[in-house]
Amino acid sequence: MQGLNEQSVDTIRSRQIAAIKQAINFNEPVPDSLAYEPQWKVLILDKFGQDVISPLLNVKQLRDLGVTLHLLVTSRRESLPDVPAVYFVSPNDENIKLICADLEKNMFYLNMIYPLSRPRLEMLAQSAVTGSSVQQVQKLMDQYLNFISLEDDLFVLRRYNEESDLSYHAINDPDTTAEKMTSVIDTIVDGLFSVCATMGVVPIIRCPKGYGAAEEVATKLDQKIRDNFRDARNNLFTMENIRAGQMNVHRPVLIIADRGMDLATMLHHTWTYQALIHDVLDLDLNRVTMVDKQGKRKQYDMSANDKLWQQNKGNAFPEVAEAVQSDVDEYRKNEDKIKNLKKAMHMEDEADEAVSMLSDATSKLSSTVGSLPELLEKKQFLDLHTSVATAVLDHIKQRKLDELFETEEKILNRQPPDTPLIDLMKVCTEPMDALRLMLINYLCTPNVSKAEIEEQCAYLQELGVDNSAVKFVQRLRSFSNMHRTSEDHQGAGTKTVSMFSKLLNHSSRFVMEGVKNLVPKKHNLPLTKMVDSLIDTRSTGGQSTSTTDEFRYFDPKLMHSSASREAMKNRPGHMAQDVIVFVVGGGNYVEYQNIAEYGKAKGLTRITYGTTEIATPRQFTDQVSIVNIEQTKGDAILTSFSSRTKSVMIHLRQDGVGDGDRREV
Repeated sequence: MQGLNEQSVDTIRSRQIAAIKQAINFNEPVPDSLAYEPQWKVLILDKFGQDVISPLLNVKQLRDLGVTLHLLVTSRRESLPDVPAVYFVSPNDENIKLICADLEKNMFYLNMIYPLSRPRLEMLAQSAVTGSSVQQVQKLMDQYLNFISLEDDLFVLRRYNEESDLSYHAINDPDTTAEKMTSVIDTIVDGLFSVCATMGVVPIIRCPKGYGAAEEVATKLDQKIRDNFRDARNNLFTMENIRAGQMNVHRPVLIIADRGMDLATMLHHTWTYQALIHDVLDLDLNRVTMVDKQGKRKQYDMSANDKLWQQNKGNAFPEVAEAVQSDVDEYRKNEDKIKNLKKAMHMEDEADEAVSMLSDATSKLSSTVGSLPELLEKKQFLDLHTSVATAVLDHIKQRKLDELFETEEKILNRQPPDTPLIDLMKVCTEPMDALRLMLINYLCTPNVSKAEIEEQCAYLQELGVDNSAVKFVQRLRSFSNMHRTSEDHQGAGTKTVSMFSKLLNHSSRFVMEGVKNLVPKKHNLPLTKMVDSLIDTRSTGGQSTSTTDEFRYFDPKLMHSSASREAMKNRPGHMAQDVIVFVVGGGNYVEYQNIAEYGKAKGLTRITYGTTEIATPRQFTDQVSIVNIEQTKGDAILTSFSSRTKSVMIHLRQDGVGDGDRREV
């Protein structure tokens, strides 16, 4: 079976890096020659441009591209004669006004992160003509880069913030107007279109029926790609286009899902390294921010060059701790070798023997010094992971995260906990952990008595926890078949392996006493199970089944939607090799790692996970808590509550628009 080959397959991250480098290089390809001398320039960014570039290029890499200075577009800037300014900004009203004010200062190479609208283009042109600075604008390019690549196989549309329009709360808020929801859907569609354009692919699009936001995004994205095909001059998917993809053997499948299909995964206490860091520390744009025991604020970049990170980010924490300790022990041995060789250089034995041994020692020392840069880099990464893993371990012990994880895995696998849930809630040292445990139990247990709920809510009230999240889940569950979640998580659970071999001795940096050595059982999360049913149709011979009939099928290369439906019925059974999975309403690292492991196990050529934004369990719980479902709003609000596109979907139904004939709202 064909396996993943990261060297021969373009990733979304490598494609975006190449596109950004070209944009910075005045939209000219960057030569690979060592003799290449870049032209010096100033890079002007906005906040979103910073978010896009930050996980991809560091200061040294920008310097190699000729960037001597990078500034925010909102900062005060003096004119630098004869130094070109490269802009990488969003084409919003504020930025266009700032660019208009700058037009007389430098030569400009304007790169819009996403397409510039006609009214704003006219505003920019009028300002250039009025100020007699038309000659200053050398190039103006739409870059289609309005997404953030965090890993080779992970992207988000926006960095998380509390006011985000793409959050679960914003999409599910019943007070969201039709106009606002249309704007949100269009933003998601534009981001996914940019992903397709950057990767150079025209995907087959699948989405579940009845999930408003996911279905609406799929419908509009299908139409947007079709419209681009009709534009012969600006077709982004022709082979002549610079971004045309290299993978033409397999059509990629883009699966668009909705967060409402699985809330439990967003609330679950996890046990893998990257997800734990995101949950208990502050992992944002691949940068960990933490406060040490002395109260000092420290930041660490999780680099793509860090082998320890790349090999262990998806592993259970005990396995990571052992891996870090093993690398620490190996580094200590190398240090001891260097010390011993230095001593050998000062030996005072007989001359002939000394010369012979000195020559041998010098040779060994030269070899060691030759690998010194690699050794120093490894030491830097080891210090990083020692600090981060120690901080994570402190949280595990303080909050009993190992016990919470084990309990929740039993609940997800429909195994009743050994102890009454209320007693487990009382063991939690943080009120938010008790709330998350209760919500997961309620979401995944078919029969929870009213008395149990009242007792658990009363305890949360004693802790000072707002029960809005509980009310939200109760009302949501009353209008949907959410008990299926427990079935979707079948296979979950943990196994306890032999005690730590290296982490109980006195020389270990990680004192693991009191922490369970748990390893999660390999199982597919609900999203991964959905992906598997859609991309692997070999067992059904490509024929539709009750499962696949629950999903819509779009092929933008076909002229009409009716042709797409016919193509779906007649397609042969196969295993898709290039898959993009996108979740509307937020995702997390647990889901990402599960999708990535599935791709490796199936031997897929490429699988990529994306979401509107990545939220921590606490952030997601806060979002659920502020979705204000008032009793007076009635049942109609929650009837289409799978994702809060109620106004859009109701409007479509009132207009009599069916599945085969959607129209723009």
